Amino acid sequence: MSLTFTATLFQWRGPAPHYFLRLPDELVPDLRDAARLVTYGWGMIPCHARVGETTFRTAIFPKDGGYLLPVKVAVRRAEALEEGQDVTVTVTPG
Repeated sequence: MSLTFTATLFQWRGPAPHYFLRLPDELVPDLRDAARLVTYGWGMIPCHARVGETTFRTAIFPKDGGYLLPVKVAVRRAEALEEGQDVTVTVTPG
């Protein structure tokens, strides 16, 4: 199962800043189903993701009733992504 969506890149300014994409609410039921099969704890869903020409391995994680996809600095640099930009990504759980 692959899911493609577009979301706005945002920064969480905690002790160590990180950038994320919030998955659309309509994908939450599918992700909850996938989580039952592939989660490695705390609802984390390992996945492969693709933004533009860049693929990377990460984990989608639950947050406030939805899911967030972290976007690594190497991906942001390779694809020239900036905070507030709409980003299209394809994720494949597992």
